[in-house]
Amino acid sequence: MKLISLLGASGSVGTQTLDIIREHPAEFKLATFSVGKNIDLARKLIVEFNPELVSVQDYGDFHTLKAEFPKTRFTYGNEGLIEVAVYEKSDILVNAVLGSVGLHPTLQAIESGKEIAIANKETLVTAGHLVMAAAKKNNVQLLPVDSEHSAIFQALQGEKDKNIERLILTASGGSFRDKTREELENVTVEDALNHPNWSMGAKITIDSATMMNKGLEVIEAHWLFQMPYEKINVLLHKESIIHSMVEFHDSSIIAQLGTPDMRVPIQYALTYPDRLPRLAANRLDLASVGKLHFEEMDVNRFRCLQFAYMAGKKGGTMPTVLNAANEVAVAAFLEGKIRFLQIEDLIEKALNTHQTIEHPSLMTIEEVDKETRQFVHSLL
Repeated sequence: MKLISLLGASGSVGTQTLDIIREHPAEFKLATFSVGKNIDLARKLIVEFNPELVSVQDYGDFHTLKAEFPKTRFTYGNEGLIEVAVYEKSDILVNAVLGSVGLHPTLQAIESGKEIAIANKETLVTAGHLVMAAAKKNNVQLLPVDSEHSAIFQALQGEKDKNIERLILTASGGSFRDKTREELENVTVEDALNHPNWSMGAKITIDSATMMNKGLEVIEAHWLFQMPYEKINVLLHKESIIHSMVEFHDSSIIAQLGTPDMRVPIQYALTYPDRLPRLAANRLDLASVGKLHFEEMDVNRFRCLQFAYMAGKKGGTMPTVLNAANEVAVAAFLEGKIRFLQIEDLIEKALNTHQTIEHPSLMTIEEVDKETRQFVHSLL
């Protein structure tokens, strides 16, 4: 049985990870988990899974739950996230928290030699050079959970890196893929959260609509697969059937296909290099699908993707600025403080203002992250 530490149990990836644990009780056990402020869910998960350690965001909730569940060990705050990440009895960490808050726990888990299933793309976006160097030093494998990176990871099994011509990430286009930029002027939060294919959290759904999600995935792919940006392409694919592809220098292309279900890549990361059956899964029926559609990605239409390529190629602290500015801008949009297209404007201003610092330390990354958030907040 594999014991699992889960960071971000209340989010989209977190709840679907719990589905996998429920489907395979003989294979997996939830040893420890973290939630933010969803204490009602924490109570239910404690009763259902009987974990040994639980982390919450606030001290007040920590105190409340500790009184309610005296046999369970509790912790809280950023230190609590690290405790969950490095929990000595667990075999694998699933990092499913949103945002740069996942960086410290990831680095600590790597230092402890923990196998990591990573869904927290911001960790690699903001500090890819530090994370990959630490993983190499400690002989830790990072198993991708994002459907696109899992697809590439699966397509590369048994292949040699020297034979790779390029990586092709597919993108559904998000909620507004058929709208012109003029039509985006007055779209609502409710419109943006209506993703045509995937069931995801609010922040990621907005990132999908702006195409920032794909931009972050490009940077993540650069680090995970050690591939130059010139060899990472994005292709618009509305059906979300082909999750990504790898082209080799003999012109062969290997693609990974499946229904849009995040539980598939989550389970693959948990079982790698093996696989387990998913009896209740919706099977892909290509005859019913009939046709698959593809289009070139228009970076002028989806400016956030252009920003991500630029930030990734510049490197240093620029991806940190990209990520921090985006998090603040998306939160402002979800709160009704700005219009949809202003997300791009705020990110662009932050990028244009910043002077890149090469080879940043963890402390520098954290300082730039904080400064960027303050700058974008000052523009609201």
